[in-house]
Amino acid sequence: MPLESQPIFRAVATSTRPLYQLLRCINFAPRAHVQITEDGVRFAADHARVMQGVAFLDKALFSSYTVNLPASEDNEADNEVPELPNFQISLSSVLEVLQIFGAVDVATRAQKAEQDPYRSNLRNYRPDAFSNQTLGISGTCTLVYAEEGDPFKITIEESGVKTTAALTTYLPETPEDIPFERKYLSFKIIMQSRSLLDALAEIFPTAPTKLSIIVSKTSPYFSLVGTGDLGSSSVDFARGKDLLETFSIQERWSQCYKFDFIKSSTEAMRIANKVSLRGDRQGVLSLQFMVDIEGGKRSFLDFRFVPFIQHDEDEDEAEEDE
Repeated sequence: MPLESQPIFRAVATSTRPLYQLLRCINFAPRAHVQITEDGVRFAADHARVMQGVAFLDKALFSSYTVNLPASEDNEADNEVPELPNFQISLSSVLEVLQIFGAVDVATRAQKAEQDPYRSNLRNYRPDAFSNQTLGISGTCTLVYAEEGDPFKITIEESGVKTTAALTTYLPETPEDIPFERKYLSFKIIMQSRSLLDALAEIFPTAPTKLSIIVSKTSPYFSLVGTGDLGSSSVDFARGKDLLETFSIQERWSQCYKFDFIKSSTEAMRIANKVSLRGDRQGVLSLQFMVDIEGGKRSFLDFRFVPFIQHDEDEDEAEEDE
């Protein structure tokens, strides 16, 4: 087959489950920005530039992964690296297609039935979240992007039944990444993600609207404080290897975020093994989740949050009068 007739991108997975579970974690925006690279596919969701989530589908998740980057005449003349294919797509449509044949396993269906989405016993299914044995599903999922402007095609084949969906792609509108100053970190904490999920479960009953995160060199070293109309509640973490595997701090750090934004990352907390929390001097919060997948594979989910600022004109005016 000549190169010209080959699609820009083609990948085959033996299960839709890992793809569905990872992409579901960033399903908080109508569209996701997709960038195809030689190492994997990057899906990025953005909410008004105050919250961003990235799911990277590593090529290791696929049994076959091929990228044929189109080389323009200008690139050939200047020996430049071809531009990576990128576009926008409806993330909810992608998720709908991936579960056509019931790719949502028993654990996920049970999760939907739970009245309290933060119940800590959800973590009990986490080690088997990506198990084909749990799903009882065998088949293949093929992703194809033929050329720029074409639909993004997903073909799922199981037990001789083949279904292909051609999803509309939109002009790329790459959102600027929320700036995060890695060189100027105020703190870094690595802990079990289920511990962070359980802490939010303790705070959730008070219906918080804001979540304050406080990191200090003295006890309590790491605190979460939820505040809302019903009152406030807090959870403190001791500085011990059993809770905080890594604890590094440059200076006391205290920031406040909209609770609903942090809540959007709880699906990642459910499926991840560990989470790295980092805060920079601007107050930007970074949550990076490490997800282990059967077969010794590993994937990552990244979230960034801008501090929540409540503008109260009355208080501002009162302060000015004083």
